[in-house]
Amino acid sequence: MSYTALYRKWRPVTFGDVKGQDPIVQTLKNQIEAGRIGHAYLFCGTRGTGKTSIAKIFARAVNCEHPVEGSPCNECGICRGIASGSSMNVVEIDAASNNGVENIREIRDQVQYPPTEGKYRVYIIDEVHMLSTGAFNALLKTLEEPPPYVIFILATTEVNKIPITVLSRCQRYDFKRISADTLCGRLKELTAAEGISAEDRALAYVAKAADGSMRDALSLLDQCVAFHYGDYLTYDNVLEVLGAVDSSIFSEFLRAIIEKDTVVCIRKLEELVAQGRELGQFVTDFIWHLRNLLVLKTADDAENMLEMSEDNLRVLREEAEKIEGETLMRFIRVFSDLSGQLRYAGQKRVLIEMALIRLTKPQMEDNLDSVLQRLDELEKRMEEGAAAFSSDAIKNLAKQFGQTDLNNMPGSIEGAQYRSEIIGETGRGAANRPAAAEQQQVVVPKAQLEDLNLIRQDWGKIVRDLGGAIRPAFRDTVLEPGGDSCLCVVFSSEDSYAIGSRPTVIGALEAYVRDHYGKELYFKVRQKDAGEQMNRIYVSDEELKDIVHMDITIED
Repeated sequence: MSYTALYRKWRPVTFGDVKGQDPIVQTLKNQIEAGRIGHAYLFCGTRGTGKTSIAKIFARAVNCEHPVEGSPCNECGICRGIASGSSMNVVEIDAASNNGVENIREIRDQVQYPPTEGKYRVYIIDEVHMLSTGAFNALLKTLEEPPPYVIFILATTEVNKIPITVLSRCQRYDFKRISADTLCGRLKELTAAEGISAEDRALAYVAKAADGSMRDALSLLDQCVAFHYGDYLTYDNVLEVLGAVDSSIFSEFLRAIIEKDTVVCIRKLEELVAQGRELGQFVTDFIWHLRNLLVLKTADDAENMLEMSEDNLRVLREEAEKIEGETLMRFIRVFSDLSGQLRYAGQKRVLIEMALIRLTKPQMEDNLDSVLQRLDELEKRMEEGAAAFSSDAIKNLAKQFGQTDLNNMPGSIEGAQYRSEIIGETGRGAANRPAAAEQQQVVVPKAQLEDLNLIRQDWGKIVRDLGGAIRPAFRDTVLEPGGDSCLCVVFSSEDSYAIGSRPTVIGALEAYVRDHYGKELYFKVRQKDAGEQMNRIYVSDEELKDIVHMDITIED
């Protein structure tokens, strides 16, 4: 006897065998038991989620002579006839190859005749979205008012292609992707029934690779078992067959990227190529790994959202501490773009190498994401006591945004202030910046200047520590004196001002300064005026008196 594939051999035969679609199964069973059976159903959802299987079970159940709690008995003559395909009561049509008007007209002619046995004639039209416009029009009248003994079950993976006139005539059921835990549990049941020895970790990876499809999971398991027939199926065996990589490699890649070690990244990629790993799958899995890290950093209840062991969560937490959320988002954007390019690329390895170089050497790019990453790194160096800006670094960053007059730029600039000016230039465009803006000196009382310098020198760190919505909104801000024990935050964009002016944000900022600096400072906010140059230099009245040797009157 010829071999039967696992997904065919273990196709569900009762509603109880269906996994992962409990709401739909319960609804259909209730309809059968109550005799409230509709005339047209639309089953839509991704591949391998049980649409056709449930349609066949439903067709047997409505005709079964001895149904059991809404499910077919599969033992009576009608159930056996439908299951073997010899019954005229159930007609299954593939709309992909029978999508013309004449095919639908045949159905319209057939429905005039009642069933020879059983209660209903059931028409299952698979991939119904493939029908032509004329075929849909020919089906409409029959679909709306069929004879009482006719049931239509339409199945599709692309419900957006179904005309609204058809949708409105059907009971619609959306089939969800099956969870990895449910798939893994089903695989354990089948391997035990088939006498296949498999490692739990191996089955878990097969379930994950199936991406919510039971049929894909069984097909992948069939492939892995065939390659290692008679052997104990291990996690490494599955990776070898599917061309995938161990999850630990993603951590190694990420550490190398964070450390800006391009050579290590290229060598590890070369190892994957030598092992015959599927590069497209590697990119997809790496994006998922970065996504898990981002969820862990941003979500309050991330542990319950990530389906992984406590050991893997611990490793993920350690990695999350080493990288900022904005940098992670840049990594995800780069690899997401790469994933789309790989689909039609002939040189996948070259494209991946270019992406890795972009991540490890952001100075090679001139987009805003890479500049933000470089400025983040410079701020961290400042906090650690290192020289934040070399003359070359200042010159390269300034020239990148059109600044050529560097004579008035001091050798050491407060990180937050410089960052604000640079980001402001990216938002407005370097062309709007004057060729050589004259700096304006503003005299303030000594106490106000001390408060200003105290907060300004740590402004980047303060904003980063506050995090949340504050951090992106305060990126392009500048601090200026606001009066006694008061500082003013100047925003360059209306959107950022709308966030920064909220009382909760101002309260959080004042509480942070009070807790970390022991000072009762108050903050107010304003939006930068059009054309206003934020290049003022603040000096104290005492310093100015020492210079001019005369009394100074400060006007509010």
